[in-house]
Amino acid sequence: MTLTWLAALRIYTHPRVVGMLFLGFSAGLPLLLVLGTLSFWLSEAGIARATIGHLTWVGLAYGFKFLWAPLVDRLPLPLLTARLGRRRAWLLLSQVCIALALLGMAHTDPALNLQHTVFFALAVAFASATQDIALDAYRIEAVAVEQQGAMAATYQAGYRLAMITAGAGALWIAASVTTDEARYDFRPWQVAYTAMAALMGVGILSTLLIREPERQSTVLADANEAQARARLAAAGLSGGLLSVAAWFHGTIAAPFIDFVQRYRWQAVLMLALIAVYRISDVVMGVMSNPFYQEMGFTKDEVATVSKVYGVIMTIVGAALGGLLTLRLGVLRTLMLGAVLSAATNLLFVWLTGRGHDVSALVFTVSADNLAGGIASSAFVAYLSSLVNQAYSATQYALFTSVMLLLPKFIAGFSGEFVDAYGWAGFFTSTALLGVPVLVLVWCVGRRTA
Repeated sequence: MTLTWLAALRIYTHPRVVGMLFLGFSAGLPLLLVLGTLSFWLSEAGIARATIGHLTWVGLAYGFKFLWAPLVDRLPLPLLTARLGRRRAWLLLSQVCIALALLGMAHTDPALNLQHTVFFALAVAFASATQDIALDAYRIEAVAVEQQGAMAATYQAGYRLAMITAGAGALWIAASVTTDEARYDFRPWQVAYTAMAALMGVGILSTLLIREPERQSTVLADANEAQARARLAAAGLSGGLLSVAAWFHGTIAAPFIDFVQRYRWQAVLMLALIAVYRISDVVMGVMSNPFYQEMGFTKDEVATVSKVYGVIMTIVGAALGGLLTLRLGVLRTLMLGAVLSAATNLLFVWLTGRGHDVSALVFTVSADNLAGGIASSAFVAYLSSLVNQAYSATQYALFTSVMLLLPKFIAGFSGEFVDAYGWAGFFTSTALLGVPVLVLVWCVGRRTA
């Protein structure tokens, strides 16, 4: 038995599994820098809450990534693809763009020129979403099916470490440079975002060191393109128009057609569940940092509690969610995660009445992130069960895009909602947003039973 466990653990010494730790770090670093950490910066810079809420629409870039996922999946890049291969070429291009855009944010003061800050934040989000597409494709193709669990585990570890770095790390750096907490100063944020741009070197170096996957999931897409070409040629198309139409069908249309053909009318119900499952957490999370700042919590307190304790509890919750999925099944754990995610939002209503109470903040953030970890683990398992391996990169991009579109859109109005109804009303409303999720999980469970 001991030898069996030791043999199993050796998978974590596989070069590509180790590499996913650093690539996961590169994937996780940009997210908070254009969402949570940026909202703290904007709040400190005196930007109105309604404006901060609207600027969360920057995150919609992640929600629309399915639109260009087929291009990343199939389109070669001049010079880079010939030298690095298709996956590494797209990874390197997106990582370099993220680093440059973060430097742009570091040298733009939102208090003086908010438009420039928004432009660079959009560039970070778009490049980061592109990196996610390329990295999902690389992860799926780099190792055999039995090694995917280890790849996912190291990826999540790297991703969460990056979230601590981009959240707590950025706030700690800014706090260490700040000379007067009572007065806004651009320089601490400039130093923090410059440091984050430099840390993208971790992903760039990893991409240069890893090897391109030997097998790439383009065989079925090529076959579909050939079949589409034959049908279109029979219909009278020829020349360049025939090539473009056949490529469009085999590369872009086929993954979506496949999903609808497999699940038929149930696909609508499944997409509805995907669209709203994380809605209460996403909408609430947008205003969490401005809420902490208005409650009087310092950068150090928010960094320690929200960005360290919170991320650690998310990891614990994800592990617990994995165990519950094995014991209870995916849909039951989905239901439990939805209940807990909505219920823990009500703890923020309680925190509103406590004011500047660090102990209450620790309890609230820990419970909220534990629930979020359980929900996320079950949700990833559910999405993975829906994917056709032949179209894994494009279909997974579709699902994660659908997951973000509606929540991010609604979250854009969160600042105005707080202005109108206050913090307690806002957090109560985010909890109520979880009710339709429970109904949809129940409906999906009945239809797939």
